[in-house]
Amino acid sequence: MKGLELSKDYYEEYGKPMLKKEFPALLPYLAAGLFGSGSECFGYDDTISQDHDFEPGFCIFLPDENLVSRREEFLLERAYAKLPNSFKGYNRTPVSPVGGARHGVFRTKEFFARTVGLDDGCLSLQQWLSISEQALLEATNGKVFFDHLGEVTRIREVLSCFPEEIRIKRLAGHLLLMAQAGQYNYRRCLMHNEPGAAQLAITEFVKSCLSVVFLLNRHYQPYYKWVFRALRDLAFLAELGPSLEYLITTDNSSQSENKTEMIEDISNRVIKILFEQNLTRVSGFDLESHAYSVNDRIKDPTLRNMHILAAV
Repeated sequence: MKGLELSKDYYEEYGKPMLKKEFPALLPYLAAGLFGSGSECFGYDDTISQDHDFEPGFCIFLPDENLVSRREEFLLERAYAKLPNSFKGYNRTPVSPVGGARHGVFRTKEFFARTVGLDDGCLSLQQWLSISEQALLEATNGKVFFDHLGEVTRIREVLSCFPEEIRIKRLAGHLLLMAQAGQYNYRRCLMHNEPGAAQLAITEFVKSCLSVVFLLNRHYQPYYKWVFRALRDLAFLAELGPSLEYLITTDNSSQSENKTEMIEDISNRVIKILFEQNLTRVSGFDLESHAYSVNDRIKDPTLRNMHILAAV
């Protein structure tokens, strides 16, 4: 069973009736769901994932104290802690009266402040440039089971995707890193008889390419251990997965020519999408030229004139 399904079923069977029976006056101010850290929140969990932190549970979100008091929060925490410990063959880990780290009762603003740095999700330009995509995913993944007040949903919508010009700035930077690592430094490292450096160059090319692909799909990139899993679900360029895995898992001494050709093929596929999204105006297959062309598409002069790597 998938963790999100387990969480929703547990909420429907035990959480929802508890809230309706014990806290009817608070329901207009509450939200419930499951999102945050953990593979189950991304839908990437499997049987191996069940060896830790896999249990029936969900999150209850509360607004500020002017709507739900600290005492009412405490009573909600106690009620949540008393829910059944076993469900569908899975056991909850022991929790304190204030709930567990991933499940339990949370103040909405405190949750988002801890996750992305601001309690209302309204990030500044500099914060959008520097925030990790993993943090943004933890704030927007999973599911909201209900949200009567709408506060949780509103903040998640604000954080659901990069502002377009931030996306372009990040894209330009990662394109430049792709060019430097793959189209330039990989071959030069081999010519200098530096196999370790050549492998690092390949790794940097793949990492930057993955960032580019997710940005082109307007999808946040997850933590590295889930990135190839997430890549398979993207609308386009998902077919690059096997090639990217090949680049970082095969030997350089015997496969360098194949790898060089593969780097150019991957680069050309990326450039094709840049044209389709009307993000570049230069011709040719030099990714560095396209990186600067993409950066030039930014309308905001402050953002455009920042160093091209300002967002990476």
